[in-house]
Amino acid sequence: MKELEQLVRGNILRLTPYSSARVESSGAKVRVLLDANESPYNSPLNRYPDPLQRKLKNVLAKVKGVAEENLFLGNGSDEAIDLVYRVFCEPGRDNVVAIDPTYGMYGVCADINNVEYRRVSLDERFQVKAESLLSATDAHTKVIWICSPNNPTGNNIDRDEVGRVIDGFEGIVVVDEAYSDFSSQKTFRSELSTHPNLIVLNTMSNSWGCAALRLGMALASAEIIALFNKVKNPYNVNLLTQDKALEMLADPFKVDNWVRTVLQSRGMLMEAFERLPICRQVFPTDANFFLARMTDAQAVYDHLVENGVVVGNCAQVRLCNDCFRVTIGSRTENQTLMAVLRTYHS
Repeated sequence: MKELEQLVRGNILRLTPYSSARVESSGAKVRVLLDANESPYNSPLNRYPDPLQRKLKNVLAKVKGVAEENLFLGNGSDEAIDLVYRVFCEPGRDNVVAIDPTYGMYGVCADINNVEYRRVSLDERFQVKAESLLSATDAHTKVIWICSPNNPTGNNIDRDEVGRVIDGFEGIVVVDEAYSDFSSQKTFRSELSTHPNLIVLNTMSNSWGCAALRLGMALASAEIIALFNKVKNPYNVNLLTQDKALEMLADPFKVDNWVRTVLQSRGMLMEAFERLPICRQVFPTDANFFLARMTDAQAVYDHLVENGVVVGNCAQVRLCNDCFRVTIGSRTENQTLMAVLRTYHS
C-alpha cells in the first residue's frame, strides 16, 4: 500500500475540521450547556447529539469485534461510500474500479464527485478474478469496490480473489459486507489490522431490521476513520437513531432468530420459484434475496405491480437480462408473491 498521505486528497490533509465546544470540553465535568444556541426546553430533543456517537460505538465495537477507533458511523452506508470519494479521489483526475453489476450507489457517488468509474464485468457465475480488477487500474486509481455478498446477484465473491486484490493493490479496497450476516463466509472485518488499505462496510438495515434508522458503518484503520470523522457533517447520526440502535443492540439473540428464519424461508421460496413454469433459473445466493431469471421478466414484473406486489426489476442490468431480485419477506408476504405469480399467464 502507498503511504496514506499519498492517497488522500491534498485539501483534505490540510483541512481544519469543524469543531464544537461540546467536543473540546469532553471529559470535563460539565453541568451547564450554554455553548450551542440550543433551546433550554424539550429535553432531550433540545440538545445536539453526540457527534462521535461514543456510547453507541462502544456497544457496536464489541458486536463487530473491533476497537472503537476502527469504527465510523454514518447516515446509512451511503454516507461512508460518498466519504471514500471525498477523502481519496481528486475530482476530474482520479478513478475507481468496481465489479459489474453491483450496488448502484458506487457509480452514482462517482458521478456526483466527478470521478471516473471503471466497470469490470463479472463472469457467467457472477465471479471475478483479481487479475481482471487489478489490470483495470492505473496510476490514478484510488479505490477498488467489491460488494460481497453482491447486490443484485446475491452471491459471495470468491474470498481468495478478494484477498489477492487487497494484497495486490496500492490504493484503497472497499469490501461492502452489507449482507454478510446471511452468509457463512468469513468476513473481512477481522483482518483490518493486517490490511491497512481495507475499508469494510456494514449496516443495520438488513439483518437488524433497521433500514428506517439509516445507520451505516465503515470499519477501517484508525487513521482512515479519523479522516472520515474530519470530513463528515458534525451531527450526521441523530439522537433518535442512536437511541433506537442501542435498544436493538440490547437483544442480539432476537436478530439471530430473524436471520435463521429468513434463511429457512429463502430456501423454501427458491424451491417454489424453481417449480414455476415461468421461471427459467434461480441463482445461488448468500444474501436475504435471490436473483431469478424469468421467461419475460418485464411482463411478470408488471403483473406483480398490478396486483400490489413489488420486486426488484433487474431486466436492464448487465448480465441480469430477464431477471428480477426477490427479497425474502414474511411468510404471508412470500405466500402472496407466489399466489400472484401463479395467476400470471403469458
